[in-house]
Amino acid sequence: MSNQTAQNEQKGMIPTNYGALGTLVTVFFFWGFIAAGNSIFIPFCKHFFKLDQFQSQLIDFAFYTAYYIGALILFAYGSFGGKDLVGKWGYKKSIVYGLLFSALGAAAMIIAVNANTFAGMLFGLFIVALGFSLQQTAAQPFAISLGDPSTGTSRVNLGGGINSFGTTIGPVVVALALFGTTAAVTDKDIESLSLSKVILLYTAVGGLFISAAALFHFAKKVPSGVMEEETEKADKALYTLMIITGLLILFFVPVFNSYTVDLTGASEQAIKDMNNYRLGWLLGALAVVVFGLIFANMRAQKKPEGWGAMKYPQLVLGMLAIFVYVGVEVAIGSNLGELLKLDEFGGKQASESTPYIAMYWGSLMIGRWAGAISAFNMSKNTKMILQVIVPLVAFGIILGVNIAFKYNMEPLYFYFVCVLIQIAAFFISNDKPARTLMIFGFLGVIAMIIGTQASGVVGTYALLSGGLCCSIMWPCIFSLSIAGLGKYTTQGSAFLIMMILGGGIIPPIQGKLADVIGIQQSYWIPVACFAYLAFFAIAVAGILRKQGVNFENVSSSGGH
Repeated sequence: MSNQTAQNEQKGMIPTNYGALGTLVTVFFFWGFIAAGNSIFIPFCKHFFKLDQFQSQLIDFAFYTAYYIGALILFAYGSFGGKDLVGKWGYKKSIVYGLLFSALGAAAMIIAVNANTFAGMLFGLFIVALGFSLQQTAAQPFAISLGDPSTGTSRVNLGGGINSFGTTIGPVVVALALFGTTAAVTDKDIESLSLSKVILLYTAVGGLFISAAALFHFAKKVPSGVMEEETEKADKALYTLMIITGLLILFFVPVFNSYTVDLTGASEQAIKDMNNYRLGWLLGALAVVVFGLIFANMRAQKKPEGWGAMKYPQLVLGMLAIFVYVGVEVAIGSNLGELLKLDEFGGKQASESTPYIAMYWGSLMIGRWAGAISAFNMSKNTKMILQVIVPLVAFGIILGVNIAFKYNMEPLYFYFVCVLIQIAAFFISNDKPARTLMIFGFLGVIAMIIGTQASGVVGTYALLSGGLCCSIMWPCIFSLSIAGLGKYTTQGSAFLIMMILGGGIIPPIQGKLADVIGIQQSYWIPVACFAYLAFFAIAVAGILRKQGVNFENVSSSGGH
């Protein structure tokens, strides 16, 4: 027994289960790796299957809609059965089942690739993400249970940092797996590539899922995490969410039916009519979510019984904020490859955009590593020094990883100026969640407006910096949304996880708008998203102030 372990036991501290924690953080890595890798998978599928920009964004739709469906199923089970399914299984088994379910999704991907069907690949990605939904519901409390509760935040932050590392190298590894080279690959080259490379990629991914599940299952010292507490029922909230889901299906059916329409050789007017048709139904789906949640909260304010956490305005506005945040984070990265093909942005081929996409997702890592500093006990001066050093070190790591894979990173060297702006924003925000969200929301608005108007290095850097703005938003939105919920906190957290659905709706809307007005001008969608996030920061501060909640002291460390 080490001296440190002995001291911890004397203090009554629970020693951290590092073996289980090491396995757990691989799950965080998978989430980031697969999600960011989709940014490379999208342009690959677009040219291989000859899709338009909207159709290519169905990859994000399938992936992120699964989070919503998975969380809704778990909530419905708890509401009808009175028991939390994850609590009933325990964190350990829930993680194992989630990994095995994702492995089934990888197998479905392989079958679909063999059949050369894009729709089947979407189904496979949906199953992979459905497993992720179960894993994510269990992973955070599981990380806390693997040691002393007082150091639980540090373990969650470690998982967030590993997740961000996955988003950084995901695009690079997926690009190499698909293209087999870091050299420029033309659209014609993509169309002639063999789908066997996708089979190899998802065979490896499926094998990793199964291996991680086996490690969890056979780890005897890993706590089961079983909880038998009764869940707080919210029948009205459940019925409302089910109605919203039904309406979303009605709005998406026409869009998916139009997916199979072959517009090859069609007139310009026919293409325009189809674009407007799809965009109209997509905007209708967005309206269903926005007005459905607002209506729910209005009803809950008049008669709160049966609404559970939805009776709190900060939660409902926060659900919309998470919806918008995940949507804008995914939309910027997923449409970036198409934007970089424009002559004014360098006319880059799909494989040449890889380091830029990696830098975008890496920007989230930069901010999350900086945000995680506040979770550790250290002097004020040490924190100030680290808030400058850590983001720059993270930036260097992103450059180093890409250079190691022989990508030309010289055009991105001066991106450190954007990192310095983020560092300054961190100091101004002073680790206050409402202030942090407001500042980064306004910076996002400014950056996206510049991206819609400028070109070349300035326009590229502005759009890439959207990742820096998004990086710290998840914990701020999450902590502000559940502040003051009391016994409804767990239920409110589940509602927020459902709103990852935004990653499945907003990117296709931007993709369809890109088909109508052009890819660069479609970035007005992120402008609107960041504007709402800044509004939420201001509005929620007033709401919590009226409730007597000290929102300035709400913890905002962590990351998604």
